[in-house]
Amino acid sequence: MQVPDGLDPELLERLVSSGGGELAVKMGIEFLELSASRSVARMPVAGNRQVVGLLHGGAHVVLGESLGSVSSAIHAGPGRYAVGIEINATHSRSVTEGFVTATCEALVLGRTLCTHETVVRDEAGNRCSTVRMTNLLRDCR
Repeated sequence: MQVPDGLDPELLERLVSSGGGELAVKMGIEFLELSASRSVARMPVAGNRQVVGLLHGGAHVVLGESLGSVSSAIHAGPGRYAVGIEINATHSRSVTEGFVTATCEALVLGRTLCTHETVVRDEAGNRCSTVRMTNLLRDCR
């Protein structure tokens, strides 16, 4: 996994030791690149399908939220944390096999709010969904 220089060591340890969190591990999410402005991850379709065999729409959202949350936490820096306050998704194409790759890019990196847009693509490069997430940045107590 590619991580930025100066990443909060405590956040990096949490990411590495937990594999990105329990849900990310269950869904097979693999983080490839992490930074506040751009993050990339991939996820298998197998194990994340809905009853008719399509990648579950909620799986797209989990992938987008995982990247948006981590990217916002990186931007927040030491002594601060990110809390999701809004998320939405538009699903444009179904996928039934292989892997999807998500690229998360910052739209706003502010002092108190971060907004990221994540595009999920299939192995052919087709856009399958777009997830937009806003996080509130808070100080640890």
